[in-house]
Amino acid sequence: MKARTPLTKTELIQRFQLHQPVDYHVESTRRYDKIPRDSLRKASVLIGFVQREHGLNIVLTKRAEHLKHHPGQISFPGGKYEEGDLTLYRTAIREAEEEIGITASDIETFGQLPEIVTITKFSVTPIMAFINPDYQATIDPNEVEEVFEVPADHLLDKNKLYSGIFQVKSQPHRIFAIPYQRHFIWGMTAQIIQALQRHINISHK
Repeated sequence: MKARTPLTKTELIQRFQLHQPVDYHVESTRRYDKIPRDSLRKASVLIGFVQREHGLNIVLTKRAEHLKHHPGQISFPGGKYEEGDLTLYRTAIREAEEEIGITASDIETFGQLPEIVTITKFSVTPIMAFINPDYQATIDPNEVEEVFEVPADHLLDKNKLYSGIFQVKSQPHRIFAIPYQRHFIWGMTAQIIQALQRHINISHK
């Protein structure tokens, strides 16, 4: 079969704007339903697309091992909302600069996905953006161990996404995961990717 052509910037924007955002998989969010919504803290993450010769990449980080929440996990750059941010878009941009040194002038936002609740009592809004391919990453070792890029066609390929049901505190809970080279992407990051796959709705062969 003929291989699918790489996802382009124009195609991504068209697909993102033409389709309605989808909810996160109910089996992956059910155990958060009992968390009081007024106890949630606001946060956002940046889903940053970078144009490369082969197509679009997405920027990911590996969290530092000493962090209290989600140590060593693969994640999008991001963090909690601060009053000076004014918007969650600015939160994502500020955190990207603080964590991995990508400046606001290198980031162009174009939309957002629905909020997702985490077990650590955050309500996280994923912010979609394009990042200047000439960006220079500077890691804050207090927060990030590594920054790297993954081809968007890999992360958005439904055939690369695995899922399974696990018992968590006697409740069934669906967990998504995507392997990439020596990295294993799971947790909230994989939940967001699964929702984005459904939103963009790309069929791979």
